[in-house]
Amino acid sequence: VKDTIGYDTLGHCFFLEDGTEQRNTFYHNLGLLTRPGTILPSDRNEAMCLAIRSHVYGNYVPVPSTDCTAVSTFWIANPNNNLIENAAAGAQDVGVWYIFHRIPTGQSQGQYPEGQAEHTPLGVFYNNRVHSNYKAGLFIGKGVKTTRASAEDPREYLTVDNARFHPHQDADPEKPRVPAVIDGLIAFKNNDHGAWARGGDIIFRNSGFSDNGIGLTLASDGTFPTDEGCSLEVTRSIFVGESSNLGSQGGQNSYWARGANGEYRTLPRNRTFPIRGFQIYDGPVRMAQCTFRKFTPTVDRYTSAIGFLMKNSWQISPQNNVSQILMEKSVGLKVFFGRSGQWFGNNDNDGDKMSIFHDLDGSVTGYPDTFIGRADNYLLRHPGCLTVPRWNGVMCTGKFAQLYIQARRPENLTLSIARAAYHSHPLRLQGVNRAAPYQQYQAVVMLEQAYIIQWDGRAPEDLILYPINFNRRDWLHLALCYPREAVFQVVADIYQRQTGMVHSVKHYLAAPSRARALSGTGERLFYFDRASGYLFVHLQAHEARNGHSYCSQKGCERIKIMAHMYPGDSWSCEPNPFQEMPAAAQRPMSQHPTGPCRVCGAPQLAITSAPSVQYIRIQIQSLCKADIQNHLTSAFIKINDRVFLFDSRGIFFVVLDACSGAVVSRRHFDTVTGENAASAITDYVQTTIKERSLVLVCSRDIADVVGSSEMSVFTRLGSAKPIVFHKEGSFAMLGYKGQAKPSWIKVLNHAGYQKAASLQHYVPLKLKEYQCPTNADESLKFAFSQNHSEHISAETAEPWD
Repeated sequence: VKDTIGYDTLGHCFFLEDGTEQRNTFYHNLGLLTRPGTILPSDRNEAMCLAIRSHVYGNYVPVPSTDCTAVSTFWIANPNNNLIENAAAGAQDVGVWYIFHRIPTGQSQGQYPEGQAEHTPLGVFYNNRVHSNYKAGLFIGKGVKTTRASAEDPREYLTVDNARFHPHQDADPEKPRVPAVIDGLIAFKNNDHGAWARGGDIIFRNSGFSDNGIGLTLASDGTFPTDEGCSLEVTRSIFVGESSNLGSQGGQNSYWARGANGEYRTLPRNRTFPIRGFQIYDGPVRMAQCTFRKFTPTVDRYTSAIGFLMKNSWQISPQNNVSQILMEKSVGLKVFFGRSGQWFGNNDNDGDKMSIFHDLDGSVTGYPDTFIGRADNYLLRHPGCLTVPRWNGVMCTGKFAQLYIQARRPENLTLSIARAAYHSHPLRLQGVNRAAPYQQYQAVVMLEQAYIIQWDGRAPEDLILYPINFNRRDWLHLALCYPREAVFQVVADIYQRQTGMVHSVKHYLAAPSRARALSGTGERLFYFDRASGYLFVHLQAHEARNGHSYCSQKGCERIKIMAHMYPGDSWSCEPNPFQEMPAAAQRPMSQHPTGPCRVCGAPQLAITSAPSVQYIRIQIQSLCKADIQNHLTSAFIKINDRVFLFDSRGIFFVVLDACSGAVVSRRHFDTVTGENAASAITDYVQTTIKERSLVLVCSRDIADVVGSSEMSVFTRLGSAKPIVFHKEGSFAMLGYKGQAKPSWIKVLNHAGYQKAASLQHYVPLKLKEYQCPTNADESLKFAFSQNHSEHISAETAEPWD
């Protein structure tokens, strides 16, 4: 399907329906304004979802947010298809949705084995753009219900359902994983998510996210990744919070308010929504070589470069990590862990409290090999940690993993877990599955420490303790509160989650003392102190773990505790049975790096739909008379990271070769005391500036230009009409001298009462319309190495000669 436009359609637009469609290519298509329809549950909006119930079972009332509201411009029901250079804009729900059928549906039913689509490797996804969609620009995840409505499941056939994408060679989960690569995605102005992906392995690279509610969310599977060892990654990508694309008021957009710089613009959700660039959820996920720009919080809105899923009840993995990250100066809040209030609720769910990631190289925090968690999480703390109040976070060194607990009989208790060293600061976990056969809790813990576990009622009869993300020989000491007359059976085994098989069963014996039970000698021992009511166990990983796997190569090691308790037994325990264990400082925080990070950030200056084109970043800041009176001193022109400062009154030109980007000329014209400045400017433009030139112009405290009331020479640089400078005003221009008239030409000519003229733009070099000579490639490489200092933080400011 090539060069095709779908506009104002009802229901899914470019539609692969049954889950068996493979090896198709969508190339250079455009889908606009995809609206809800009535045929399928996934087509329908909220009102249709509630009204159309002829195919549900009995009196079932659909839940619109989970059963319906999924209409998409590209609905791709099998990943083995190619999407290249397409655009999807303005869908009621999603621009591009990869959805997975557990079994084929419709006339294809029975033609492929169960689970094939969700294990099929992704085809080519390259250079697609998604914008102005409500739910998400790109969504990878979910499935459809493949059974008819019944008493067991009254939802309609083909209702949106849960599914995960786990691509493997030949769609065989026993064969190696084949990473799904999302290359060159551009996602902007999407109300909720720029992109959301769940499953693994999935890799985003060379992608751009701008002006979205949440740029990118990478999610795993809750308690454990379904596909053991899988992960998600984003690399070589750029995130922008509020770009210069202000949008326009009207249409379906109802969120028009002031941005961080005070200008009115379209905003996602509403003016208080906490915008995030990269959102961490579940894990393991990782981010490398990414750049963040213009994430600035306001009094109404917590905007951060890195954030977390709000109201999160599920786990967060300490394996989540970042490296080689560039936070530009326009980032006002690098990380935010949330605060109770609007959008965040009480910020008190289990996953909220356990939010964490690992800064491998210190490119976010300034401290290499540092973990960042929530400030009130004392399970992570030690005396060497540093609190960052603006983030509501704390930075700590150390070794961290997870303690996963399953509880049965009862399944509705709140668990209290505390580090022995900080026993007066317990964390209370509600658990996830209030209606499940067992409750589960998943705490992030510092290894080689002692922890105290209590409950808000009598302890569960059955507990299973999993050491998650432990390497071999990693350990914890645990003290669990029970009634003093309890009798225990404690068993260790290894559980294979994929097959459900259990092996290596070993029974624990009662130790004569607590010290013996916690000695770590390899003996399987427990100790119950009837005086205090605490059961002591040494939880240790004995097997090796690979890569991102949560469990060992042989399966999930675990300890099962079965307690026989008598009615009426007292079950309260003292706060801390480890009185002799004060907090010990871990490895101290290293010193803040002093040198610049030359490899941090995305290697590209800009992510565009023409990735082969080289760009330079231009910023022009003029000053009017009022700015000078307010003690601003220098106007400037900035080319990538090279800055030209202008401290004199007048008009300033910087000229670049449009093919190489090299600076070829600079000139100052004094419009106050200089003689015949207008004639001098005209002569300079006509005779000195050569063809195929980018012309950058700024002003500082200009007066009347002596010699002319209007200057037609600026039309040679792309101005639509002659320029008349405003006394005490300001002027900025991004122009071009040559036969072409590029679309990027910009002119701002402001009066004295207006804000000073300012331009920011990414200008393409060596376009075909410039008619560059054939040897321009080498000069382009040389010039770019001169003009682009590879993110050196100390900018070089060059005053006027």
